[in-house]
Amino acid sequence: MIIIQTSFFFVVFLFFINTSIYTQNRQITAFPRLESDPKALQFFNLGNSLSWTDLAKISLWASGDSNLTNLEKINSTVYNLNNSSELPSTDREKAEFILSYLHTILRTYSIYQTRVDTVFTNGVYNCVSSAVLYIIFCESAGIKTSGVITKEHAFVMVHIDGQSIDVETTNRFGFDPGNRKEFHDQFGRLTGFSYVPVQNYRDRQTINHLELVSLILNNRIADFERRNNYFDAVPLSVDRAVLLLGESLSVINEYYYTDLFRDPRKDLIDRLINYGTVLLRTNREEDGLRWAMAASSRYRDNNRWQEYILACANNRIARLIRERKIDEARTFLESNKNFLTDANFLQLDTIVTDSELINRANQSTTAVEGDAVITAVLTAQNSGKMSERRASELITLAIQRTAASLCIPPNRDWRSAIIYLEASLSRIGANKVIEQALQTYKANLAVEYHNRFAAEWNKRNFDEAERILNEALAEFPNNRQLLANRDIVNRHHAR
Repeated sequence: MIIIQTSFFFVVFLFFINTSIYTQNRQITAFPRLESDPKALQFFNLGNSLSWTDLAKISLWASGDSNLTNLEKINSTVYNLNNSSELPSTDREKAEFILSYLHTILRTYSIYQTRVDTVFTNGVYNCVSSAVLYIIFCESAGIKTSGVITKEHAFVMVHIDGQSIDVETTNRFGFDPGNRKEFHDQFGRLTGFSYVPVQNYRDRQTINHLELVSLILNNRIADFERRNNYFDAVPLSVDRAVLLLGESLSVINEYYYTDLFRDPRKDLIDRLINYGTVLLRTNREEDGLRWAMAASSRYRDNNRWQEYILACANNRIARLIRERKIDEARTFLESNKNFLTDANFLQLDTIVTDSELINRANQSTTAVEGDAVITAVLTAQNSGKMSERRASELITLAIQRTAASLCIPPNRDWRSAIIYLEASLSRIGANKVIEQALQTYKANLAVEYHNRFAAEWNKRNFDEAERILNEALAEFPNNRQLLANRDIVNRHHAR
């Protein structure tokens, strides 16, 4: 009788690490300007008593006309306005006339056209640019004014004879708009906004001249970011913050502006972080860290910057781990330890430690190496770097990889693997996965006995075959294949 040899059984375990997919890292050569334009501080130092000429200069500078090349256009317009034969004598009539006069310059409304200089180029305007020009013209005529903002809109109040009158500068009928049917017929269709009357005080806020002019910068910043140009948004954010706060900008205790007019320091930090986020999106984590160090030393917000620094370090480490550069990930983490809080360092250290142990477990080839990995995992668990569940997963992986390495062909040392698995179970306690693996390896050893028996039997070396079978049954007395072999031997003896 020819006895067919049996195949071995193998157990395969898959362990996955969740990491993000990154593209090729690109470097940058320079960061955005973090120093303010000197004119920002000069204008801040003028204080709240700004003349109309001051406002004209600041508004042109805020518009991007840093050399004030359009100042003469404003000056000549103001001259013509105040010397017009049609200019009324009373302040109320004068303020209404100025609005009409302004609309001989304004031609086309565009929600994004916030620059004052552009108004004189093509007549395109929005609520901010028209409001700023109206204030300049009114102040030149001796009429006191304030800015007003709503959630997404700006207009003007004129203060005449003890009264404050709203002026919606985007519409030629916008003087005292609450009682003007012509205004309401046109305003919503033109701008997409609704007029917010005085009694809705929670939905509107009065602001000073400098704050109103700063909205030119704010809108330009928003326009840059809308076009994903975060680089050029940063310097304007710095300038706007210095224009409104001066040298006190660097001291941040808490933000104090309302929801309608947010603290410019918070807006600045937002823009600095936004630019930093671009660096992260393009896999420039180390540039992101350099950016954080440079910007945070000038403009402090410890919580926001630490959150960003953590994101930079985490992304860099995750990418190195994905590239299987575990040693580089450890070196990177240790070299940037001083930039991280203890809690954030521990969080990243846990990630790197986990990867180091996975790497060691996957490379374990001897019982000594496997035991060393188990010890390292237990140490990580006891120090709080690893949960009990994760530790169990890695210990299971290490034991499996070690046992499998002992059985790599051609040696296939099933017995050494069995001894190692039994010793490991004795050390770590019950583990269903390892117990199942142990049974598989025992079955493989029994198959090996069967195959050895079959080889000798087929060569008619009956005595050697029976010796092998007896040795196998002593170890695996209930194995069906071996018991079937015993029946073959018994039938042979019975002949």
